[in-house]
Amino acid sequence: MELDILVFGAHPDDAELGAGATIAKEVANGKKVGIIDLTRGELGTRGTPEIRDMEADKAAKILGLAVRENLEFADGFFVNDHKHQIEVIKTIRKYRPKIVLCNAVEDRHIDHARGSKLVSDACFLSGLVKIDTKLEEDGQWQEPWRPKAVYHYIQWKNLEPDFVVDVSGFIDKKKEAIMAYASQFYDPESDEPETPISSKNFIDSVIYRARDLGRLIGVEHAEGFTVERHIGVHHLEDLI
Repeated sequence: MELDILVFGAHPDDAELGAGATIAKEVANGKKVGIIDLTRGELGTRGTPEIRDMEADKAAKILGLAVRENLEFADGFFVNDHKHQIEVIKTIRKYRPKIVLCNAVEDRHIDHARGSKLVSDACFLSGLVKIDTKLEEDGQWQEPWRPKAVYHYIQWKNLEPDFVVDVSGFIDKKKEAIMAYASQFYDPESDEPETPISSKNFIDSVIYRARDLGRLIGVEHAEGFTVERHIGVHHLEDLI
């Protein structure tokens, strides 16, 4: 299956928090979108990996994803090395996306920046013809593939975006997908330990950021991304 957009996250819920409304909008526009979670988030203070698996499946259905997979790297301990790059390359070559979205280039959680660099490097390496990979499920050698663009969504740190996407009308879908992770986020009934992301204020801040970015470009809500290269447009009117 070829995808238009492949979104990577170090943990289940990263993609929803950083780009959930953009994903929902692209799916509504007929694009095939998938998410690859690098880890199962097994070091998370709240919940369990098994619960996170079920929550990720629920969020995938809410967003209308074409596919969601988990590479089961070690939460907190995966590194940007040959072994992990090859596994990401296999996934990129399997789905041949035009665009890849991935973690923030700088953030509070060490896995975010690490996952960002790992995926970015793998996107480049995936286009090299002398790197041989095959999928275990079918034993077929894969053709090289390099995505047209790699964009990084913004997470905990309030990084300055290089561009923003108008996601007006899709913020409720983003919130619904986020709240699919009931073990991780605000739940007044929960007796689990409090974390930096389990307060109501955190969820409010995610929505507020989208509202504020939207305000800056004259729309209701927006999500921000950073880029690795210059942004090109065909015409001046392409800009909002």
